Amino acid sequence: MKRIVMWVLSTITVLVLLFGYHTSTSGALATSSDVVAPSPGLPGPGSAAPSATTGDSGGSGSQDVKTVTGPVAQTRWGPVQVQLTVQNGKITNVSVVQCPSGNSRDREINATALPILVQDTLNTQSANVDMVSGATVTSEGYVQSLQGALDKAGL
Repeated sequence: MKRIVMWVLSTITVLVLLFGYHTSTSGALATSSDVVAPSPGLPGPGSAAPSATTGDSGGSGSQDVKTVTGPVAQTRWGPVQVQLTVQNGKITNVSVVQCPSGNSRDREINATALPILVQDTLNTQSANVDMVSGATVTSEGYVQSLQGALDKAGL
């Protein structure tokens, strides 16, 4: 009889713990669809992007600058969207328009991972960037949106 009582209490305890566990995808914060401005450490739209009308001396050195935004990549932690500035066929600036921000852990991961992904994009000039350990889902969404932006830019 004592074993049965212990088994029932243990089962009830496990069920209460299991159903009481709050994941990062539950709650009011996870359903938020706010667009997140880039962090201060990330390049933003227009930062360090050369203007198409400055310094042109009239020769064949005209600057072909365009900004393209990739599609929104829906990940299980939230949307990821990338914007590129391309000048004369070269990526000169990358900004992250949207990234998962449902909780403080998402913001902490992205504050570390996104600058690495942005710098890797500028170095490789392609979507062939390494995934960031601990931010695999965000990295996959980033690459998906980046590839869409590169396709729009014709690179």
